[in-house]
Amino acid sequence: MEKSDSINRKDYEILIRRRGDKDYSSYCPQLGLVIKGEEHQEVQGKMEETIQKHIDQLIQKQEQ
Repeated sequence: MEKSDSINRKDYEILIRRRGDKDYSSYCPQLGLVIKGEEHQEVQGKMEETIQKHIDQLIQKQEQ
């Protein structure tokens, strides 16, 4: 699966799943990435950071 090459943040979804009291995961289909953690806010925040880093890298490549 190819990662998205969009620099529009709205093109990236974050899906969060709770499997227990301290077992959460976030998934971004456009990146094909899962992040696991113990809290909803933790996995959401980490995925948002990862998406932003991906977008920043795409922007840097465009500027070169």
